Amino acid sequence: MRYLPTFALGISVASAAAVEKKEYGHHSKGINVQVGPRPYYLVDNMDDGPLKRKLQSCSEGPFKVSDFVFSHRGAPLQFPEHSLEGYRAARREGAGVIECDVAFTKDKKLVCRHAQCDLHTTTNILNRTDLTSKCTTPFTPAANGEPALVKCCTSDITLAEFKSLCGKMDGFNPNATTVEEYMDGTPYFRTDLYATCGTLQTTEEYIDLVNGWGLKFTPELKTPEVEMPFDGYTQEQYAQDLVNLFKKRNISPKRVWLQSFLPDDIFYWIKNEPAFGKQAVYLDERVDTEEGYANATASIPELAAKGVKVLAPAFFALTKVDASGKIVPSEYAIAAKKAKLDIVAWSFERSGWLNNGGDYYYQYVSQAINNDGDMYTVLDVLAQQVKIKAMFSDWPATVTYYASCFGL
Repeated sequence: MRYLPTFALGISVASAAAVEKKEYGHHSKGINVQVGPRPYYLVDNMDDGPLKRKLQSCSEGPFKVSDFVFSHRGAPLQFPEHSLEGYRAARREGAGVIECDVAFTKDKKLVCRHAQCDLHTTTNILNRTDLTSKCTTPFTPAANGEPALVKCCTSDITLAEFKSLCGKMDGFNPNATTVEEYMDGTPYFRTDLYATCGTLQTTEEYIDLVNGWGLKFTPELKTPEVEMPFDGYTQEQYAQDLVNLFKKRNISPKRVWLQSFLPDDIFYWIKNEPAFGKQAVYLDERVDTEEGYANATASIPELAAKGVKVLAPAFFALTKVDASGKIVPSEYAIAAKKAKLDIVAWSFERSGWLNNGGDYYYQYVSQAINNDGDMYTVLDVLAQQVKIKAMFSDWPATVTYYASCFGL
């Protein structure tokens, strides 16, 4: 069945959510969670040991929806991120909490995009001659050793124009001399098989969709890439508008995990919307450098004193290898638990093959990594020793398999 955007069908967002609920049921009534072949591939790939045998013992399920599983941008390992199709896949794979990265359009409407200025790598906007001229930086081909240049932002176009676009797998070819070459850049470990025309989502559509499924929400307020205030639109109003969408629908703050990389957004919610602020997730990117990691670790008690209750670093920052070669909790993880903060980690399934030690997400434990199955080795340390509250995943089924096996 070909699913068209709601505007093309001539039905309202609320009606679309009702159709979704009718066709696919409601989380409170249960759903037949399906994890597919990937978890089994990873388990089979593991070195022999107690963890592998435990995971093998769970091969026939049952697999259940789990709040330990945060869907990261939907299911972008195989579907265009923040698309209706990706959200449906994440739900089917057992994610209990679904993410919408929030950006704003030229007419100040909230939409789901990983970055305010990623339309040139995540949509077909470059094929739309009626819209490319509106991009902040129209396409310039690679030449004389310089990469191709282009920058298209949600704030360049209206909501109606945004909804007319198709989502594609995030990727680009920096050496492209044509638009077609530039758009042909899907990472090697993903696929274009399900990316014929991803249905983009407004934040309101996302809320109604996830609410209709009875699941929980984790919207991230994306850091603007335009100067704020934007045409009179302040950062504070941006943060408040996101909360207002949930309040308008009488959605319990207990079902909402607001996120931001900007501390001021977190503090704004703590002060002005305390019911939502108590679950606000501070995305901590300070750990990316050695000095930043040390400063971030030292600052955790101060953050807790200011009311922050949930930290979310990239998961590499939560583990290390000890003198005996075992993967163990890091100093950052220990400090967060000492301050009685919850931890949400990101992001599983963004690394491709791990046979050479992994990449960014495994940088502190690379010497202990030798195969894809070690993803579960690391996840087990994060779940059982670091005791993270949840894991973001680009392919929720992988984490759902583990969560169901361990009753998380």
